[in-house]
Amino acid sequence: MTSQVSSPAEQADGAGGAVVGGQRTPASPGSKEVRRLDRVIIRFAGDSGDGMQLTGDRFTSETASFGNDLSTLPNFPAEIRAPAGTLPGVSSFQLHFADHDILTPGDAPNVLVAMNPAALKANIADVPRGADIIINTDEFTKRPMAKVGYETSPLEDGSLDAYNLHPVPLTTLTVEALKDFGLSRKEAERSKNMFALGLLSWMYHRPTEGTEKFLRQKFAKKPEIAEANIVAFRAGWNFGETTEDFAVSYEVAPATRAFPTGTYRNISGNLALSYGLIAASQQADLPLYLGSYPITPASDILHELSKHKNFGVRTFQAEDEIAGIGAALGAAFGGALGVTTTSGPGVALKSETIGLAVSLELPLLIVDIQRGGPSTGLPTKTEQADLLQAMFGRNGEAPVPIVAPRTPADCFDAALDAARIALAYRTPVFLLSDGYLANGSEPWRIPEITDLPDLKVKFATGANHTLADGTEAFWPYKRDPETLARPWAVPGTPGLEHRIGGIEKQDGTGNISYDPANHDLMVRTRQAKIDGIRVPDLDVDDPDGATTLVLGWGSTYGPITAAVRRLRNAGLPVAQAHLRHLNPFPRNLGEVLERYEKVVVPEMNLGQLATLIRAKYLVDAQSYTQVNGMPFKAEQLAKVLEEAIND
Repeated sequence: MTSQVSSPAEQADGAGGAVVGGQRTPASPGSKEVRRLDRVIIRFAGDSGDGMQLTGDRFTSETASFGNDLSTLPNFPAEIRAPAGTLPGVSSFQLHFADHDILTPGDAPNVLVAMNPAALKANIADVPRGADIIINTDEFTKRPMAKVGYETSPLEDGSLDAYNLHPVPLTTLTVEALKDFGLSRKEAERSKNMFALGLLSWMYHRPTEGTEKFLRQKFAKKPEIAEANIVAFRAGWNFGETTEDFAVSYEVAPATRAFPTGTYRNISGNLALSYGLIAASQQADLPLYLGSYPITPASDILHELSKHKNFGVRTFQAEDEIAGIGAALGAAFGGALGVTTTSGPGVALKSETIGLAVSLELPLLIVDIQRGGPSTGLPTKTEQADLLQAMFGRNGEAPVPIVAPRTPADCFDAALDAARIALAYRTPVFLLSDGYLANGSEPWRIPEITDLPDLKVKFATGANHTLADGTEAFWPYKRDPETLARPWAVPGTPGLEHRIGGIEKQDGTGNISYDPANHDLMVRTRQAKIDGIRVPDLDVDDPDGATTLVLGWGSTYGPITAAVRRLRNAGLPVAQAHLRHLNPFPRNLGEVLERYEKVVVPEMNLGQLATLIRAKYLVDAQSYTQVNGMPFKAEQLAKVLEEAIND
């Protein structure tokens, strides 16, 4: 969904509502009190079959179309279908939206919608005192409560007295609203998430037309189901407007000053990455080939790219991880932009073929959407623990560049950057995203095509070397003096026949070589090629002349930046820098580190970047780590950084 963001003056509208992208939001409901807020954090929580992800997605889409800045955190079970009503089966979706620029999905929800006892118990520890809790009272019967260890009802024992509790019989109200549709009670109950969505849409003056259109499209082959969901959605809206339990509704104005003028859409990290790969292939004038094996949380990229055959995209769902990368490397040998997508366990299986790509010196993108490990680990939870695997996880000296996006929208630019490096330097490149970025979303300004980089490459077309006897020949490992890249010769080009394989090559000719001196030369040359990759200098945000630097990479950008803002607002000087390129590091990184007395490196691992920084620059970087499957909270980081500054 896209919306046009104009200047604040252009947003003014005195007709009882706001107009964004040509759509009027509903005017203030009835005569109830309306309060203006600058930001809100809402968490929908329920059983994995309750449709919480869909509910959150729809609320997010309408919020994006309204023009708020936003950040989301979907959180769902690792099991395909966990037992209903149990703590392991709880699925949640958190949305933070505001009238100004924000960086994280929020530390703690202002509103919790709990569809059952398990959802309440799994999330109540995150809810601050005084927050609103909307509870589906129909589920708080003896058996569901016993499943999660409630001996008495939390609705009656006083344990929720510190909160603004709103008991709502969501299931009963939904079934009543749909009584004329001839649905069974079980079928009608499935629409209770739409009732909840309607209620929350009323509370926060969200647009409604987009959701109704979405439901008609989603259930186009079952129009009666579409209409049932729409009726449930409208019933939730009307309930909010008429019930005495909700005496106040809230407005959060569009974030008109947070964005430059342009056309925006809400986008997740995996979707942005998919679009970035397509854009890279178009800018390189190369077909895009994805060889992939489904794995959480990377599978969405395979699903999305399979829809875009019109852009010359070919997708191959392989029988295993090894076949996936093998096909992608074969496509690269054939002149395509080869891509393989996976998560940590898949990288382990792909390691030998990545080493082959290093030896063959062909462009290949390895997209690793990191998740909790080791082994199968936590498939639906986030982590940053594959950095050392990407850096060193191959036999022999096999250097591979590493690029890491910092936000969901930045995944688009990071994909273009990774493709630039792969194509220009003829090398496999790691793109390290993670589950937090992959599933989270934020507004993304759709770029102009003219602003995208030119990634076109020149294939070898003829002889490139003159032998001692004057004969013209093609040497597949004769290098560009600037990039050290070897020529890219498409198979079948007359006169460019050459050997290929994993055994060491002779410099220049590419013939098999066991010569010790040649192996030493080739190892050092491959390393020099990676060391010589041009990456931008590291930007440092240091408005205060700070003595402490916070250095991060990847998805920690949002929480780190939010924490730094809090400290600066409190008068504490702190500098911030964030790495996109982790191999090679920016050339000025050493000089930046030397400027500060203290360097703090927050990571969602046990200190992998800090280890690299200490080893390469001999800097006593302080590591602050977390491996609980969730992103950092801004308040948590702010306390740690404050202690580091004052220590």
